[in-house]
Amino acid sequence: MASRCSSAALQAAVDAIGRANAMLIAAGAGMGVDSGLPDFRGPQGFWRAYPALERLGLRFQDTSNPRLFHEDPELVWGFFIHRYQLYRKTRPHAGFQMLKEWADRKTQGAFVFTSNVDGQFQEAGFDPMAIVECHGSLFHLQCTLPCSQSSIWPAGDALNDVVVDSKTMRVSEDVLPRCPSCQRLARPNVLMFGDHAWRSDIVDAQVSRFYKWQRSCRDDPDLQMVILEIGAGTAVPTVRLECDAVLSRTNYSSGHYQRRCHLIRINPNDNRDTGRDVTCIELPCFEALQQIQALLS
Repeated sequence: MASRCSSAALQAAVDAIGRANAMLIAAGAGMGVDSGLPDFRGPQGFWRAYPALERLGLRFQDTSNPRLFHEDPELVWGFFIHRYQLYRKTRPHAGFQMLKEWADRKTQGAFVFTSNVDGQFQEAGFDPMAIVECHGSLFHLQCTLPCSQSSIWPAGDALNDVVVDSKTMRVSEDVLPRCPSCQRLARPNVLMFGDHAWRSDIVDAQVSRFYKWQRSCRDDPDLQMVILEIGAGTAVPTVRLECDAVLSRTNYSSGHYQRRCHLIRINPNDNRDTGRDVTCIELPCFEALQQIQALLS
């Protein structure tokens, strides 16, 4: 395994991208940092972004919890509306366009698998039908119950102009979104901590398309897939586990090992030796993509 930001690691990444005819882009919170989005890395990182919640002693896992919609809806909706408005006004950094250009050249196509709920890949022009948002999207809402009549609906523009008190991170009760079917309180359609009410309908359909694409790729006797795992940590390892699973499924799809897939893990932290088919680049995401782009050019 090549590691750190050595020239060998970068060249291994360039070679894998160059020979690939299929690409999986897998992104965690670190992907959005260079766009100016917070990554909530540890309590201190979260509190830097939300000092009002530090004063209340609330961590990210406390605030991103469905229980709070019943206990303090004005506070939890203030937090989520602030994030929604931030995501709406944030433009994806240039690394997204680099990834899209690389992906567009692959004859077997490309897919995005992301734990981010910020809609940045759609904003950057990636095909929405080739994206899995495994933790849902802040741009969709659902009933807090959820009631039997409700589904998932777009957040639309209703949250754009809601005023969030920056000192308290609260909104007024009269602006709280409601379920159109039963008028109960609505919530974002994102997977939270200790969440048993999240509706996964949209994600289930996304995953179904993702697995269909993988099967099509594995049917190609000339398959060379590259997985670009970008900014995915170990605290909530959903993206990392999926990348490891795709790597294993692809290289052992015939029942014995064939080197048909290579994983490039880009993260300035949390890298570890994970085998012969993995290259780790310990750089911030955008810097790593820039260096790879320069070598590809």
